[in-house]
Amino acid sequence: MRPDHPSRHAEPAEGHEPRGRGHRGRHGRRPFDYGELRLLVLAMLAEEPRHGYDLMKAIEERMGGSYTPSPGVIYPTLSWLEDMGYAEVEPTGGSRKLYRVTPEGGAFLEANRGAIVALTSRLPGGGPGREGIPAPVIRGMENLKLALRLKLRAGPVSPETADAIAAALDEAARTIERS
Repeated sequence: MRPDHPSRHAEPAEGHEPRGRGHRGRHGRRPFDYGELRLLVLAMLAEEPRHGYDLMKAIEERMGGSYTPSPGVIYPTLSWLEDMGYAEVEPTGGSRKLYRVTPEGGAFLEANRGAIVALTSRLPGGGPGREGIPAPVIRGMENLKLALRLKLRAGPVSPETADAIAAALDEAARTIERS
């Protein structure tokens, strides 16, 4: 930690995970620990400067929709990276903070290249039972599942709406079979 930037975010005690409401993957576990998340976020900032919300969406995309970090996970991670001197806020003139990697952050990424390769190699599968399925397909499946849940939980569905949903699903199935 840089001496001129005391961390506002203490490290969790060994064996303890901070409480929060992140969207966890299957079986109630996050797909990676906080150290791995920090590496992932820093690597993504090295690709291009990003806002916190952009990072959440980009991680969700890379995870095929199976995990979305919450603001309560992303923003403390960005603050920690900034406190460590690995990332900094790029002046934009707007109210949203745009983060980018510093030279120290670039050196940290280079020193941890093997860990980053191992971490990113796990991402496209999106979880147990999904190895080898392309991330865009997983994202599409998750989007469909969410749309159906939201529609069906919103209240009673008319027979016409039920028929339209069934027709759309049948057409999607036929399209997939033909590809």
